[in-house]
Amino acid sequence: MTTAAIRPRRSVLYMPGVNQRAMEKAKGLDSDAVVLDLEDAVVPAKKEEALNLVCDQVRAGGYGYREMVIRVNAVGTPWHDNDIAAAVKAGPDAILVPKVEDAAMALGCVDRIHCAGGGPDLWVMIETPEGVANVDAIAAVSGVKVLVMGTSDLVKELRVAAVPDRLPLLYALSRTIIAARRYGLDVLDGVSLDLEDQVAFEASCRQGRELGFDGKTLIHPTQVEPANRVFGPAGNDVEQARRVLEAWQAAESDGRGVAVLDGKMIENLHADQARRVVAFADALASRTNPT
Repeated sequence: MTTAAIRPRRSVLYMPGVNQRAMEKAKGLDSDAVVLDLEDAVVPAKKEEALNLVCDQVRAGGYGYREMVIRVNAVGTPWHDNDIAAAVKAGPDAILVPKVEDAAMALGCVDRIHCAGGGPDLWVMIETPEGVANVDAIAAVSGVKVLVMGTSDLVKELRVAAVPDRLPLLYALSRTIIAARRYGLDVLDGVSLDLEDQVAFEASCRQGRELGFDGKTLIHPTQVEPANRVFGPAGNDVEQARRVLEAWQAAESDGRGVAVLDGKMIENLHADQARRVVAFADALASRTNPT
C-alpha cells in the first residue's frame, strides 16, 4: 500500500456557501477536507448567489492540502442540474450530492458530472430509509468514491430519538460501513449538533472510529482538532506498526508464515493493518500547507 492510495479524511468541515468570510477562514483550519455547502446552509432566495460565491472560491484556490468539495442541491430540486454544471467547471476535488436513494440516482449524478466535462469525484449522502436500504447498490456504482452519513435527516426520517449512544442508528451506520468496505470506498460519519459538549463530541468520534468510519463530517471549527486526533494514529500506533512490519518481514525472509512480537502472534492480516497505519501516517506527513 502506498501513500497515493490513501487520502486522509479524518475531519470534513461544512462551510456555508453564502458566507465568504467563513469559506476564507477554512484556509487556516487543519481540516482534511472542506465542503462548501449550497444545500442546507443556503435559503432558496440565496441559492444563485451562493453558487457564484462557492465556484469563485474554489477557482481562486489557496486551500493547500485540503480536499475541496462542493455540496450541491438534491436531485429533483430546481437548482440541482445547474449546480452540477457550474461545480464541475469550478474544478473541486469532489461534488457531494445529498439524499441519494438508489443506484439509478447515483448513476445519473455520475453521468451529469461526465456530461459537464468530468473531473470531480462523486460523494453521496445516505440520509433516508431508501438510501440505507439501497446503499449496497449505490456503493457499487462506478464513479462513487465516498459515502457520507446524513444522520440528522435520518433521525427525522426514521422517527427515532437523537440519543447520545445513537443506538437507533446503529443498523444504518453499520450497513453503510459494510457497503463502503465491500466496494473499497471511504465512509464518513454524520455531524454532531451539540457545540457546547466537547466530551460528548469526542465520545461520538470514538464510537464512529470503533464502528469503522474513516472520519467525521463537522459543522464548527472547534470540532476539527478532536476529530483529527480520534480518527488519526494515536500515541505510538505508527511506531508499533513499523515494529510489526519489521517482525513480519523477518519472518517472511525466514520462510515462516507467522511471527511473534512482544509475545503476540502476527499473521498476514496484522501486517496488512500495520501497512495501512504507516501509509496513513506517511500521507499526513507528505502534505504541505498553502504558501
